[in-house]
Amino acid sequence: MNITKKVTILAVGLGLVTLSACGSSAGGGDGGSDGGSKTVTLVSHNSWAASKDVVAAFEKESGYKLKVLEDGDAGQAVNKAILTKDNPQGDVFFGVDNTLLSRALDNGLFQPYEANGSDLVLPEYRADEDKHRVTPVDTGDVCVNYDKAWFDERGLTPPRTFDDLIEPEYKDLLVTENASTSSPGLGFVLGTAAKYGDEGWPDYWKKLKANGVKVVDGWEQAYNQEFSGSAGGKQAKGDRPLVVSYASSPPAEVIYADPKPKTAPTGIADGTCFRQVEYAGLLDNAKNPEGGKALLDFLLTKEFQDDMPLNMFVYPVREGAQMPEDFAQYGPQAEKPETMDPAKIADHRDQWVKSWTSLVLK
Repeated sequence: MNITKKVTILAVGLGLVTLSACGSSAGGGDGGSDGGSKTVTLVSHNSWAASKDVVAAFEKESGYKLKVLEDGDAGQAVNKAILTKDNPQGDVFFGVDNTLLSRALDNGLFQPYEANGSDLVLPEYRADEDKHRVTPVDTGDVCVNYDKAWFDERGLTPPRTFDDLIEPEYKDLLVTENASTSSPGLGFVLGTAAKYGDEGWPDYWKKLKANGVKVVDGWEQAYNQEFSGSAGGKQAKGDRPLVVSYASSPPAEVIYADPKPKTAPTGIADGTCFRQVEYAGLLDNAKNPEGGKALLDFLLTKEFQDDMPLNMFVYPVREGAQMPEDFAQYGPQAEKPETMDPAKIADHRDQWVKSWTSLVLK
């Protein structure tokens, strides 16, 4: 999903120190994840983040040192993991979401392991329950965000739904990401496919293109350069008051601002949301499978699940996990997001992206 990619970049845009994450190594001196090693290696997209005390707790409880290898955005990281599956870079891969899950499973990326605590994962986030090749870790909603001040100054009501976005009053206001290169961009396309069906979504995108939607390569450019409502976008003099981002983007604009505003400067169009779920799995041919299993178990503990929202700006998947007050206030999950069965995504994703590219980019 690469939901978490925005957090470090957003903090930079707000002029803050980036979030604490496990660097390239949290241990050292014990030779990586080779046989008998006390280091367990997590391979991730470039957005992994966890509190130092939470990492320390894992290392103390498990006896393993945690090493993290960040490897580009979600799609790039998954593809590289597939190419190196016979000699993997690490033991656990984190960051494959429901839009790309079938690609990982079909290519034999993971070996089966049912993590301790899997029975506490909320049912709607579970996947591959017959083989247990992946463990759900977090979830988030791809949604259109809007710049509150821009709309207030013009006395214009922000859009709330997909249908609203093709209305004349919102012409030339929306920026989105390329579905072939960006996880939120793909999620937004899947949201329209879920809303309008296999036959209806191409016509919707023809109308959206006619209404002046702008497409850029990735989330960083869309949110921190083109979008007028973000701290980074203001600095870059972005002129698009609508952007495809996440339901968790507004609280980040509050929590990392100095001084902290009383209300979020951005909002979400809650009728444009698509739910993503992010998974981790024990890599096939992992050199330290026991360490990998211990890490997967830890990702489902209440301690780690409670820690995620303010570090990776995602929502926990475990029953009883606590949401920080600011996060819950400014970034509640969408009440009725669009969803899609991973099997259907697997059957149609590549063709939909190809069709979308022909419709929108040519």
